Amino acid sequence: MKLFSREYGSGDPLLILHGLFGMSDNWNTLGKRWSERMGVNVHLLDMRNHGRSPWSAPHTYDAMSDDIHAYLEEKGLHKVQLLGHSMGGKAAMCFTALNPDKVEKLMVADIAPRHYPVQHREIIDALLHVKSRAPESRKEAQDLLSEKIPNKGIQFFLLKSLHRTEAGVYDWRFNVDLINSQIEEVGKALPDRAFYDGPTCFIRGGKSDYITDDDLDRIHDHFPSGQLETIGSAGHWLHAEQPEIFSEIVEKFMRK
Repeated sequence: MKLFSREYGSGDPLLILHGLFGMSDNWNTLGKRWSERMGVNVHLLDMRNHGRSPWSAPHTYDAMSDDIHAYLEEKGLHKVQLLGHSMGGKAAMCFTALNPDKVEKLMVADIAPRHYPVQHREIIDALLHVKSRAPESRKEAQDLLSEKIPNKGIQFFLLKSLHRTEAGVYDWRFNVDLINSQIEEVGKALPDRAFYDGPTCFIRGGKSDYITDDDLDRIHDHFPSGQLETIGSAGHWLHAEQPEIFSEIVEKFMRK
């Protein structure tokens, strides 16, 4: 599968993988910043079934790892720094464990290598609700979404992936039907055999429960060189909530 990407700057490559229901656009500001300040060649990827990348089953971490491998071959990239958030962080962990020789440094934002129960049932139901009504304007889509999700911040995040189709109605850029049918895959743990002893940094939000102190032993089982940074004032979307602090942590780790 050929993934869509946005590319900034030149130098050593840094690949950034977004989370569930996200897209490469979510990382534009930070990606441009790092390309300029760190002198790196930033690649913002749309993961399979998201953004402008193809829709295809299965939606598993093995499949995402294959996509990343194919992307590196397509771009002629031999070794990269890799950063992923949430679903993208789990995909980054899986790819790195399978291809340790291709990853110089690994950065994981607010996700641990453990199993997670389905986290997004309410959001998926809201997305399907909008899709089923085939709205003919962004305002209509937003109104439908607000019926199920009153949180304006979550609405704004999801609506970034809304687009007008050739049929003249508004729909999601992610494959909500397939993701809904395979949502349990997104929560799966890293396999026991997965291992990477290279430089690794986990960054968690202090107001998030995605990485807890109980996860530290499991993290070090898979990533013995892993370090943990905490942004106390941030939740799960830590890179959007505290971009300055998040950026400083990433830049410091990349400079090591």
